[in-house]
Amino acid sequence: MHRAPALSATTFPFVPPQTPSTGRRYCIVMLTAVGDAVHVLPVVNAIKRADPQSHITWILQPGPASLIEGHPAVDEIVRFNRSLGWRAFVEVRNALGGRRFDVVLALQDYLKAGVLTAITQAPIKLGYDRARARDANWLFTNERIPPHEPQHIQDEYLEFVSALGMDASRIEWGLGPWGDEREWQREFMKQFERPIVSLVIGSSRTQKDWIAERWGEFADALSGRYGLQPVLVGGRSPREEATEAVVMQRTRHKPVSALNSGLRRLVAILDASALVISLDTGPLHMAVALDRPVISLLGFSNPLRTGPYRASQELVVNAYGNMWNGSQMATDRRHDRMQTISVADVLAKVALWKERYADGRASRAPNS
Repeated sequence: MHRAPALSATTFPFVPPQTPSTGRRYCIVMLTAVGDAVHVLPVVNAIKRADPQSHITWILQPGPASLIEGHPAVDEIVRFNRSLGWRAFVEVRNALGGRRFDVVLALQDYLKAGVLTAITQAPIKLGYDRARARDANWLFTNERIPPHEPQHIQDEYLEFVSALGMDASRIEWGLGPWGDEREWQREFMKQFERPIVSLVIGSSRTQKDWIAERWGEFADALSGRYGLQPVLVGGRSPREEATEAVVMQRTRHKPVSALNSGLRRLVAILDASALVISLDTGPLHMAVALDRPVISLLGFSNPLRTGPYRASQELVVNAYGNMWNGSQMATDRRHDRMQTISVADVLAKVALWKERYADGRASRAPNS
């Protein structure tokens, strides 16, 4: 659990009073992606703390839904299957069944999310201020959080908590592992005699990826120099499979591949890891939520906005460069920066982890 400085809470007059007997009904519109879903968890946990009788429905795509399913603060997930085209919107409307919510939180500001906000019935549809709402998303909301200078996405989502008059200073994810996932984790770890290091070798964009041959050289150094067992984690996209093939071909000490293990089992693997090495993608934020030390390789997006949230800051490999543009956070994308990261750059962070982390939280037992 992390504690952030309290945000300036503003209780808006449009927020309905809490009804202790039934609680308020909230609908969250956040469809994708995995990292964003992780950032929403402190929001739903804050709502449940403030209003334990509340009911939270979350409209979410099937991929990230597989990570969130079973979370104790989420009462219902309505899946939005975008592959169905316009029928996906009909399915969501039918699943909602004409129910009315007290508040809709429009946390995602693009057109498809805006349409879903529009078809969800509620007197209060809280979204971004006009300057930050992309795709004219402000047209789909009737109340908006105040303007704010750019900041980390996690803090941006917590602005909604403050707007509801709730405490945004206590940040909890509660990502797991849950229930019988612990048993799977124990069985998975029996195959290893050394601490494992999870390598997140793929992302959603080629511009966020690292050179495959460097992953292979790096994995060998982790085995030979640091006595760690590398484990490849992530999905099975063509790029990830290509990187996996190169790594397996070029390493003397073969990593274990756990690609396509599924997001819930990935939670268990990351939780059991002594160290996580990640690109700018969902498992990076999962590792932060699990309180795992993580070396992040960042070059495409601004680390101040999408990097690890208030954790492992000294372990960031920053190929993005200058993160500020005057008094505002730079939000531009920088192409071809990831190829400037050398194996030596990342190994220097591993040495720092070994010096400052390995005898502390990195060597503790997995989260209980």
